[in-house]
Amino acid sequence: MSPRRNRPQRSDKPERRPEGERHGLERTESWQGQEWVMKPVAGTTGKTYRCPGCDQEIPPGVGHVVAWPEYGGVDDRRHWHRACWNARDRRSAKLQRSRNAPRY
Repeated sequence: MSPRRNRPQRSDKPERRPEGERHGLERTESWQGQEWVMKPVAGTTGKTYRCPGCDQEIPPGVGHVVAWPEYGGVDDRRHWHRACWNARDRRSAKLQRSRNAPRY
């Protein structure tokens, strides 16, 4: 005879979150006098992004951070290296690019 399976029974539907509550690992941080929503991602989309902190590419498959102003839209999202996001206050506002570097 097989052992009995004791699995918890779901009695109700899952609870709904309040309207203002964020999902997952998103959190709000203050930067440059503005509130930013920051979310770590695994980087599994297969796309290459350019980090605004160091102006280098983030290759597919590399974990990074997506950040956007709290009241911004989809077009305001930026993909950062995790180290660049953590060091954003220590970086200068003016990036040094080579002559042939693309301006994204």
